[in-house]
Amino acid sequence: MFVLVEMVDTVRIPPWQFERKLNDSIAEELNKKLANKVVYSVGLCICLFDITKLEDAYVFPGDGASHTKVHFRYVVFHPFLDEILIGKIKGCSPEGVHVSLGFFDDILIPPESLQQPAKFDEAEQVWVWEYETEEGAHDLYMDTGEEIRFRVVDESFVDTSPTGPSSAEASSSSDELPKKEAPYTLVMSCGP
Repeated sequence: MFVLVEMVDTVRIPPWQFERKLNDSIAEELNKKLANKVVYSVGLCICLFDITKLEDAYVFPGDGASHTKVHFRYVVFHPFLDEILIGKIKGCSPEGVHVSLGFFDDILIPPESLQQPAKFDEAEQVWVWEYETEEGAHDLYMDTGEEIRFRVVDESFVDTSPTGPSSAEASSSSDELPKKEAPYTLVMSCGP
């Protein structure tokens, strides 16, 4: 679920932080830049683990800050395929069951990946598993807030970096807002 990822970045330390230890200033700047952010094709960054190498620091003309190339390891949330996780149901909709891990909410269990036979109850807005026993069928509801165990089936990264307006968008009306996409989503299964 959590992995250590080796990264390299150039960190800018402003002059008013020169009185502090260099490692402390660098750790603070790296956490400001990366913590709780999704790095494309890497995962959700959690926190700095350690600094492995510091290269020479440079001060550029016109900028009083130091710029240091840093090699470091970062704790990243990136579950592997077929990993089993436990979360809480955040909500249900016709497109599936939305699950939260507390710190990560972009998890979807699509209808075809639920335990079958399953149906969506429009009145209560929940998915229902029709569990068959020798005594007959029982309806088991997937209520909001309930704990659920699921398996990672797929992940998708979406590049959400800003882009300039295209000519087609400029001519269309500006009343409609573009739909925000999550930069990192997981698709899960709770069936066999």
